[in-house]
Amino acid sequence: MTDERFLFDVFGRRVLVEKTPQGWAAFYSGSDGTRRAAHIPIPSDLDGPGIGRYLDDLFHESATADHPTVRML
Repeated sequence: MTDERFLFDVFGRRVLVEKTPQGWAAFYSGSDGTRRAAHIPIPSDLDGPGIGRYLDDLFHESATADHPTVRML
């Protein structure tokens, strides 16, 4: 197992993306350290910035004035 992990603010929602032997796994991340499966299919060939762009493309309809972009945290 690798320690590749990326935390994103996806239009106001925290999403943790973690590398597993099967590919990328996404979780909704709580501020208290809890997490639950997000069931977001992420192509295995993407890197951190690429994942951010992918999430932005996938969820751009969720953009608001307060949360206009996906940001890596």
